[in-house]
Amino acid sequence: MLFVLCTYLLLTGVLVLPSPLQPTVHHPAEEEYDPMHPQRFLFEEPATGGQRSKRASASMPKLRFEPPSDAEHHAQYWNNLAQETLERQLHKNRLNRKVAKNVIMFLGDGLSIPTLAATRVYLGDESTELSFERFPYVGLSKTYCANVQVADSACTATAYLAGVKANYGTIGLSAAAALGDCQAQNDTANHVHSIAKWAQDSGLSTGFVTTTEVTNASPAGVYAHVANRNWEHNGAIEKDGFDTTVCQDIATQLVHGEVGRHMRVIMGGGRREFLTTHETDIDGNPGRRTDGKNLIKHWQHHHAHHQSAYVQNRVQLLETDTERTTDYLLGLFSTKHMPYHLDADEQQIPTLAEMVSKAMDVLERNGDGYFLFVEGGRIDHGHHYTQPIRAFDETVEFANAIEMARSRTSQDNTLIVVTSDHSHTMTMSGYSSRKNDILGVNNGQKADDELPYATISYANGPGYDRNVRGHESRLDLNGVDMRDKSFAFPSTVPLGLETHGGDDVAVFASGPWAHLFTGTFEQHFIPHAMAFAACIGPGRTACEKGEP
Repeated sequence: MLFVLCTYLLLTGVLVLPSPLQPTVHHPAEEEYDPMHPQRFLFEEPATGGQRSKRASASMPKLRFEPPSDAEHHAQYWNNLAQETLERQLHKNRLNRKVAKNVIMFLGDGLSIPTLAATRVYLGDESTELSFERFPYVGLSKTYCANVQVADSACTATAYLAGVKANYGTIGLSAAAALGDCQAQNDTANHVHSIAKWAQDSGLSTGFVTTTEVTNASPAGVYAHVANRNWEHNGAIEKDGFDTTVCQDIATQLVHGEVGRHMRVIMGGGRREFLTTHETDIDGNPGRRTDGKNLIKHWQHHHAHHQSAYVQNRVQLLETDTERTTDYLLGLFSTKHMPYHLDADEQQIPTLAEMVSKAMDVLERNGDGYFLFVEGGRIDHGHHYTQPIRAFDETVEFANAIEMARSRTSQDNTLIVVTSDHSHTMTMSGYSSRKNDILGVNNGQKADDELPYATISYANGPGYDRNVRGHESRLDLNGVDMRDKSFAFPSTVPLGLETHGGDDVAVFASGPWAHLFTGTFEQHFIPHAMAFAACIGPGRTACEKGEP
């Protein structure tokens, strides 16, 4: 019966068998057998001219895909690597259930999972591990806010610092407070307190470091209660028609607020939020305050009886004796956000690692422990402008700071948690060879319009206009310097700035009770778990009787 069926199929042309004298050869001019998983770019282009199909013309010249090292040709290389990973995973069975004396939270603003993968290639190879990717425990955090699918850095800060989901654009308030509602901000029943407050109440020292303005949404989540993240100075509240005696701005809360005035370390940018419009900072730029208050002088007055220091550049910071004689440290290193690392004057602008190191010097002087919040804030800004080279470089700086902090602390008593507030719309796509320039074009295939396409692209953003010519054809990327720091990478939808993404973000943890940060969980779980490990806060803690 089978013989009869095969004979019938052969005669009708349905079944075609290759000739034993002529081995099967893939012809590039043919349509892909499986267009979703193309292989055509693995084969030579025809040596002679002739008519080619549109899809066939999308192939790049002959590309030989080779692993970066000869060792990777051999199965034993991968087997050994897997066994090393297995050993590392098995070691995690020995759980650290000690109390976390210190807690350091690192927040990569906009550090999406695709950004992690692309940064590895930016560093040289897909197999590269960023420092925190070697942490033993990893989970996924769901980033939506109380009233939006795709979050901003304000409502997320309330979640991962205060343990409560909030409305878009609000900080340190429950979802009972709507964006821009001054009266709701003034109602203390709507206030939710961050883990920094819990730490202070337990006698721990607290501080924060950021590469953005110290009044920006993420760091403001440490100490502020505000109905609009843009209310960084009093003038912004007045502009929106509200009374600043009813609603305090973020900078005022940092200097005079219950949590802010007890912060041992404050470092980042944003001098303009603390100076009046009639004053200029060290760089000659005016302040933004219309109330006549110089809040930097207010901070100095508050700590006049303490060993305190106000620094404005890298030299001043490094010269400050943070190990022995500084109890309170305020560092404002720029008028606005701190410059991208790629643009920074190395003599004037400290690195994130240097700021974190100095912060730890101050906080470690408290024998009872500390909570430190660190934000790599300009990863986010690089993505908003669809300039991935900046985002990747900021991610490298972020990883360097984490590596330094882990190396000078003990996993025995210091919990380090690394995560992001939200993702972005960036993706890396195509079938490029290993080590192909992540900031270049895909070297395995062209698009159907005969032009190359970038491995990195965005769903929306300013890269649209830069990469479309007359809305009829795309820019030929072979003719541009894609490594120019200001080059806006291609985006599908035209927007002045790229938006955040709504997908989950990774959470990495190392130290006491780090195993709590596994699985998929709501973002607002994070501070509750950190507080449990450190035996602080109003919730359940590891120090209670009967805890495992």
